[in-house]
Amino acid sequence: MKIITDKNKIYEVLRRGVENIYPNREALEKVLMSGRRIRLYCGYDPSAPALHIGNAISLAKLGQFQELGHEIIFLIGDFTGMIGDPTDKTAARKKLTRKEVLANAKNYKEQASAYIKFSGANSAKIIYNSKWLDKLSFKDLIEITSNFTAQQMFARDMFQERIKQEKPIYLHEFLYPVAQAYDSVAMGVDLEIGGNDQTFNMLCGRDLMKAVKNKEKFVLTMKLLVDASGKKMGKTEGNIVNLDETPENMYGKVMSWPDGVIEAGLELCTNLPVANIVCMVNEIKRGENPRDIKMRLAYEITKINHGKKKAEAAEEYFVKTVQKKETPEEIEIKTVQFSRITIIQLLVILKLATGGSDARRLVEGGGVKVNGKVVSSIGEIVEIKKEGILLQKGKREFIKVVSE
Repeated sequence: MKIITDKNKIYEVLRRGVENIYPNREALEKVLMSGRRIRLYCGYDPSAPALHIGNAISLAKLGQFQELGHEIIFLIGDFTGMIGDPTDKTAARKKLTRKEVLANAKNYKEQASAYIKFSGANSAKIIYNSKWLDKLSFKDLIEITSNFTAQQMFARDMFQERIKQEKPIYLHEFLYPVAQAYDSVAMGVDLEIGGNDQTFNMLCGRDLMKAVKNKEKFVLTMKLLVDASGKKMGKTEGNIVNLDETPENMYGKVMSWPDGVIEAGLELCTNLPVANIVCMVNEIKRGENPRDIKMRLAYEITKINHGKKKAEAAEEYFVKTVQKKETPEEIEIKTVQFSRITIIQLLVILKLATGGSDARRLVEGGGVKVNGKVVSSIGEIVEIKKEGILLQKGKREFIKVVSE
């Protein structure tokens, strides 16, 4: 496998979107310039059925190392996913079953393939961490945990906050970073990549690698996609873009991001040259309307995940339905076997809402229309005639509902 040692390319890989490198950037740069092929990974816990744009940031970085010729591992945390990462959480995560995490991870390879190659020369490896973590005995666990202290774990910000609020900290939450740390040892990696919120967990792996194998493991932390207030865009906050979104939804959701995310989004979520990004950001600072630049951001993200043609169609769809407030020419038709139903039930059945509470939130927020009229009551009964009704969720989603 040919290893690329081009100084400019390595410079870009080690700086774009990168917040920190441990022990330091110079040491890792020296290894990459030497031509030695390294093994690196990023782990993804299957806590939901879809990867999201936050995951795409690390996926893109893995892809950059893959292009340099290095061995990359796409690690699925089917074991750690059952524990639940406590990072930044004010309460313990719900524990998942093995069946649940495997079901969630079912389409991860397909979603990640927009960023990394799983076939051909230097293809990425997919590994599940249950391969080694399932086999550890209680004796093994005691030996591994002897390399860490309780003070290390208690010092974490979220645990200190829980102590102040008199919220419980469960013992299994201390074992999460230990399990993640052992991933590095089991795979014998040279480098781990992750968001800067994973710094503690990744450094635990670096410490354990030194203790068990007397080997250096580099840690590269990525910047997070945050809003103007510094709050992470994520599943918990409800403003994330999943990688399995339709092109129209992906484009539209990016357009709904606050303007304060544009600069970070261009750097972290697109392949545009840095010089171009600087020019676009300067335009905004000079008072130009950020809308056009956000449209470029939405287009680039959609293009990466769905291709150029679908990105162009998604942009056209957005312009028609949101900017010009037109009804799209092509609308999905769904047939139902009833003629009367509450709006809440209809939204859930058509999967326009994840459940009753989500449906009520949509209606109460004025986000649902039937035949162009805003639905104002959560108890409204919808009459579905044979010719059908036009159901609209938000500004972008249209469905024609027809009764049999």
